[in-house]
Amino acid sequence: MDPESPEFWGNMEDLDQRMVEACPIGFTLAIAGKDFWDPLTDKQKENIASWLGSMNDKEMPNTNWLWFRVFANLGLKQNGAPFSQSRLEADMDHLDTFHRGDGWSNDGPAGYTQMDYYSGSFAIQYLQLLYAKLAGDSDPKRAEEYRERARKYSLDFAHYMDPEGHAIPFGRSLTYRFATVGFWSALAFADVEPPAPLSWGVIKGMLLRNLRWWSKHPDIFQPNGMLNIGYTYPNYYLAENYNSPGSPYWCMLTFAPLALPKEHPFWTSKEEPHPFKSSSSLLPEIKALKYPLHIMVHKAGHTFLLSSGQKCHYPLKSTQAKYGHFAYSASFGYSVPTGGYTIEQYVPESALALSDDEGEMWKMRRDVENAELSTEDGSPYLYSEMRPWSDVKVRTWLLPPTDDAPSWHLRVHHIQSGRRLQSYEGAFAIKGTAKATGRALGALSSSSHNEGTEAGEASALTVSEAGAVGIVDLQAPRSGKVLDVDSNSNLIEARTVLPALGMDIEAGKGVYFVTAVFAMPASEGWTERWRQAWEKKPVIPDWIKEAMK
Repeated sequence: MDPESPEFWGNMEDLDQRMVEACPIGFTLAIAGKDFWDPLTDKQKENIASWLGSMNDKEMPNTNWLWFRVFANLGLKQNGAPFSQSRLEADMDHLDTFHRGDGWSNDGPAGYTQMDYYSGSFAIQYLQLLYAKLAGDSDPKRAEEYRERARKYSLDFAHYMDPEGHAIPFGRSLTYRFATVGFWSALAFADVEPPAPLSWGVIKGMLLRNLRWWSKHPDIFQPNGMLNIGYTYPNYYLAENYNSPGSPYWCMLTFAPLALPKEHPFWTSKEEPHPFKSSSSLLPEIKALKYPLHIMVHKAGHTFLLSSGQKCHYPLKSTQAKYGHFAYSASFGYSVPTGGYTIEQYVPESALALSDDEGEMWKMRRDVENAELSTEDGSPYLYSEMRPWSDVKVRTWLLPPTDDAPSWHLRVHHIQSGRRLQSYEGAFAIKGTAKATGRALGALSSSSHNEGTEAGEASALTVSEAGAVGIVDLQAPRSGKVLDVDSNSNLIEARTVLPALGMDIEAGKGVYFVTAVFAMPASEGWTERWRQAWEKKPVIPDWIKEAMK
């Protein structure tokens, strides 16, 4: 921050990526000014105050970034340095307009439909809690509001964690990796008592299991020991335009509890399992969240969500994959496109892909005209509409699993098209290599009944060491195919295949697709259960049959 130093970062400009760095600097000054501010010379203090304060007259994105300026001013304020109280208050007032209810905030103003990990662990909830802790004495009303939002949000956010510790991959910036559980760290740092059925032991368990999950993936490190850009392995298909070599270190948000004394209940409590694993079913297996338009599912050992209506407000790389998929799984991750030519490069994982040029270019759900969360026969469902072309309308219903078929979820699509289309719809992508050889899976047979692929009329199935995934058409005569999708398209596995259904749609005709998607992650005893679960297909609800008439 010394303008005369050869290592000077440079002056801030409007909409400057350097604004991001102001947040951890401000936090450091606010929490440990005695160690980081007091030893500085007057000139060094002047340089820091000048550099951080230069944000106050700059344009910033109308998103969570405004929190970075809040913490720049807060850090200066806590140390008696020049700061802007008016800018701090104006930013806080505006950030509060992002809140929609039950602790959920948009990553932006009204009209944005983006509630991903930036709503919680990456930024908004996290920084609200840090603010409540650090500025609670000077701003008690707002601090208590933030604590109350966190209590409500925590009961929803627990559904994004699976019992083994992995958080459901959804949205952008997933190269931040274990920052996805940063909310639990901030809850502890801010001394917010978890609401029942959560407890300090449960919070501690969700955080530590996540770190253990990541410790089993050594490919997140470069040979020099630094974190790489990617997810479970280096992956630039996943990366966003704003990523840099330092981006993965946003994961350090998760270590906030290290600032707590050893007597804090986070440290003294015994680690407890996820409430999903409790015999008393402390959390519901299915929960509909009206603000993010998610239906959270933990059934038959699979933690995933159904989604409709979210999108990024700017042209984000792979935005259809990061926000537009029908489902996102903690076990199977999600997949991003690797190119723009074949369906194997587009990777229609948990998506309906449509082409009007004989399969050269494909469109998948990105923006929807209408998205609703509703209930029928006591069970939630999501409804959405999209127009990939002006003369094509797709209506979609997403239904969570039932007790009778707990490993299946349903997707129903009505496609009305004024042009001839090709279509492909995929299940979850799954590891596509054989355990013994590491080579491509062969055909599923009686001699290799727990490893291989099969496809036929109206169905496709893959079984590998990651579990079993399949897709079935319950209505239209689509053909099954296991797509050998491009390598490095999936976040978790470098080589995957995708059970899918394909069919041509003639111009001027309306068609219904009723898709049943099967997923059973590998777990204890799964090889003895998957075939029976696969053969027990779900039934089409009566209200869907009525809607299709």
